[in-house]
Amino acid sequence: MTQQVQSEVLKVIAERHSVKQYQAGHRLPKEHLEQLLTAASQAPSAWNLQHWKFLVIEDQAHKEKLLPIAFGQKQIIESSAVIAVLGDLQANLNFESVFGPLVTAGFLKQEVKDGLGAQVNGAYQNPQVARDEALRNASLAAMQLMLAAKALGYDTCPMGGYDPVRFVQEFNVPERYLPVMLISVGVAATPARGSSRLPLDQIVVKESFKAQ
Repeated sequence: MTQQVQSEVLKVIAERHSVKQYQAGHRLPKEHLEQLLTAASQAPSAWNLQHWKFLVIEDQAHKEKLLPIAFGQKQIIESSAVIAVLGDLQANLNFESVFGPLVTAGFLKQEVKDGLGAQVNGAYQNPQVARDEALRNASLAAMQLMLAAKALGYDTCPMGGYDPVRFVQEFNVPERYLPVMLISVGVAATPARGSSRLPLDQIVVKESFKAQ
């Protein structure tokens, strides 16, 4: 990675802020939307099971339906799209699709695949593991999506303020998927307001916490 690329990556991270006012009526070009979703899908995940599903809401009627579920937050209807990031509670079912082709191509031995499969299915006997991994890994994809949006010149806002029960009901979300967050995407109508960050000496602990 060149120094220029490093600088650009760090610039995108530093300049990403949550935006709540968008240019209403702007539509995301299909190729840009696909770039965002592809970037999100390239996030890391436990066992590479890719514990995410993205529900893309662009139609204005559907955004109007979402508005009261999201407690009237106007970025829902003004943004170009709202992407609901869902965590996969049954990501272990992706195992064969992920690892089967690797064995066929000769990149992975069958006995290694079998050992990984036993590990994954053993872990997924615990519902808490399934829930934790769904939330953790889908959140990684969500952050990657927001950074990709900023790199393409768009702004975003992650939203946890919505009724997940009503969302599941109104948008027919299967039981397999757990709502993690909504992300508005669009062109900012006004510049994002900067926010302060705690200094590193308040958030970083080196090696170990001190004994109490």
